[in-house]
Amino acid sequence: MTKQANSNSHILYRFTTILVIVFILISCEPFTTAAPETVPSQTSEVGQATPYPPLTVFQSKYLNPLDAPHTYIQDSCLYLINRWNRLNAEPGTVVMIVTFNEDILYDFTQIMSQLYDQGFKAITTQQLLIFLERNGRIPQRSVLIIQDNSHSADDFNKKFREYWEIWSWPVVNGWVSEPETPKSLWQENIALENEGWVDHQAQGMIPGTVLSDDSSKTVISRELRGSISAFADHYAKTPIAFIWPGGGFGQRPVEAARQLGYQLGFTSNSRGPVMYNWVPLANEIDPARPTYIPEAIIGDPLMTLPRYSQDQILDAIDQVRVTGNEAAEFARSNRDAEFEYYKAVCEPVYGPMPTP
Repeated sequence: MTKQANSNSHILYRFTTILVIVFILISCEPFTTAAPETVPSQTSEVGQATPYPPLTVFQSKYLNPLDAPHTYIQDSCLYLINRWNRLNAEPGTVVMIVTFNEDILYDFTQIMSQLYDQGFKAITTQQLLIFLERNGRIPQRSVLIIQDNSHSADDFNKKFREYWEIWSWPVVNGWVSEPETPKSLWQENIALENEGWVDHQAQGMIPGTVLSDDSSKTVISRELRGSISAFADHYAKTPIAFIWPGGGFGQRPVEAARQLGYQLGFTSNSRGPVMYNWVPLANEIDPARPTYIPEAIIGDPLMTLPRYSQDQILDAIDQVRVTGNEAAEFARSNRDAEFEYYKAVCEPVYGPMPTP
């Protein structure tokens, strides 16, 4: 073999070897690298990235020892932008969710008077949703008034209309879309809905149906999807909230509700008031309150919101008011630290705080 032939063979061998290596490389799974952080870490003076201390969550002395505030806004930077936007609700804005039914005696007039005298104003479900999701502006002391179960126009007129007329206070009705509902009752409530002061939201289809993780898929769908269909047919709207009947709920019902478009859910647990990115929940069963289902394990605070029953409201009003005041003071005392956090962690991604 000539020298030229040997050279050509050597070149061909090297080229073939390279092709084999390339084939092996592209046939294997690529190496993976750690995903970049959504929010950059603070950089120390020596240039090393160090984690910035997490934001401090306000704690209330009025919560039960087994109840704790839970946050739900995943992006701390967006949380701070919404928290300090001067167009939004002021820090310390608090919502007391209350409910009325016919099972327990209570002084309705005194409750409404005490709420008003302590500076509370009633809001709608839509206002609550906007507040909880992005800190939309509402009265600094707000109350969401829920009347459980379907009621006649006469009931609403006797109990709630005067507060609408003198204070512009709306009321939320947990409407049970029972198939046997008389047409006249539907028509009465359609008229109230159209007047704009009775805000109907879903409370299932069959009275007394308590949803849980043991409920069949058929029952869960009937109560949740059936309510949506009934609201579309009669109220020409889609309910945004589901008022869990009998205090029952579970992982499967909550997930199903989310999939169907519900954005809020109300339990029968009176853990405390709610604020933006702050919902008191429990991680375990409390022996002193065994009927309260632990909500934190569900992992969806907005679908397991607490509410006070009518026999608890008068005792809680002052505590709720003070909680809001203390939360506002907490925000003022932590403002500089939160702005420092934003500048170090968020500003490189989001730019300067838009409305300090």
